Amino acid sequence: MVFKKMLSALGVGGPSVDTVLANPNTRPGLALDGQVNLLGGDAPASIEQIAVGLVTRVEVGEQAGVMEFHRQVVSGPLQLVAKQALSIPFQLPMPWETPITAVYGQRLHGMSLGLRTELAVARAVDKGDLDEISVHPLPVQERILEAFLQLGFRFKKADLERGLIHGVQQMLPFYQEIEFFAAPQFAQSINELELTFVTNPHGVDVVLECDKRGGFLVPGQDVFGRYQVPHTDAERPDWMQVVDGWLQETIGRFGALRSQAFGPQGYGPAGYGPAGYGPQGYGAAQKFGHPQRGGVGMGGIVAGAALGAAGGMLAGHMIGNAFDGADEEVAEAAGDFGGGEDFGGFEEF
Repeated sequence: MVFKKMLSALGVGGPSVDTVLANPNTRPGLALDGQVNLLGGDAPASIEQIAVGLVTRVEVGEQAGVMEFHRQVVSGPLQLVAKQALSIPFQLPMPWETPITAVYGQRLHGMSLGLRTELAVARAVDKGDLDEISVHPLPVQERILEAFLQLGFRFKKADLERGLIHGVQQMLPFYQEIEFFAAPQFAQSINELELTFVTNPHGVDVVLECDKRGGFLVPGQDVFGRYQVPHTDAERPDWMQVVDGWLQETIGRFGALRSQAFGPQGYGPAGYGPAGYGPQGYGAAQKFGHPQRGGVGMGGIVAGAALGAAGGMLAGHMIGNAFDGADEEVAEAAGDFGGGEDFGGFEEF
C-alpha cells in the first residue's frame, strides 16, 4: 500500500513523502513493517520529526470522530537537501486491543482503520493521507466468532465506543462492539447480541451484552457476561458448545441479577462456568465507565498468529454468507474509507 502527499505546509516545491507497507494485513499483537520514503523539494528542508500513527473512527454517544490511538516516532530531526531521496524503515507494534476490521477476507461493516504519516517541518505539522490496514482476528477470536455464526447468529455491524468496561483491564480508551442479530433458538429471549474482545498477551476477555426482550408489564433490559479465555485454547474442538454455554448462562441470570450492577472490581461469583471457564462478571446495568487515556502495553507475539486461511474453506464461506446476509439492514454502517478525507470527513477528537 502506498500513498503520496505533497506537504501542503511548505507549498508547491516542498518535499514529498511516500509510506510503503510490506503487508497491510496484520493481527493484534503483531507488527506492521514499512518504510517512509522522503524526496526533497526545490530547496533544503529541516524535518523536525516523522511519526506514524494508527487512526480509526470512534463513537461518543451520538457523535463520532477520528482518533489516533497509537503512534511511534520513526525519525527525529534531520536535514533534507534539495531533491534528496531518503528511506526510513519502521516497525510499528500493534496494540493487543487493536479492533478487528476483517474476518476471512470479509470487511466488517462499520470499521475503518488506517496508518497516517505525520511530518513536522519548520514548525508546521502535515498529516498525510490514510493508508488502509486490515486487522484480522487472532486464532482464539476467530474460533469464537465462528462459533457464534455456527449457532445461527447473523452479523449486523461493528463500531468503536469510547469508554472503559467495568472489571476489565483496558489499555485503549475505547472498546469494539461486534453486533449480531439473535439466532433463531435465542430469538424468544434476546433481540440482539453485542460481542466485545479485550485482548492481552495472555488471552482474551470476552464480554457479552444481550439485549433482553421484555414481556407483559416487564421492560426489556441488557444483561452481561464476561469470560476469560487463554490464547492456548484456540484449537479446542468444542467452541460452539462453549459459546452456547456462555449464552445460556448469561441470559439465564437475567432474573436474579436484574437489579445488580457489576461489583466494585467487576467480578461475579467465584467458581467455574460452562466448559471450565470461570464467570468473571455479570450484571444488568452499566457496561462502561468514564473515558480515560492510557498507554499501550505490548507482550510477545501469540504463537500461531501467522496470517492465513485458518479455519478452512467451509468456515470462510459460512462467515461470508453471514456477513453478506445483513448488507441491506446495515447499509448505513458500511462507511468505506473517505478517499483520503479522514474517514469521510469526520471531525477529529
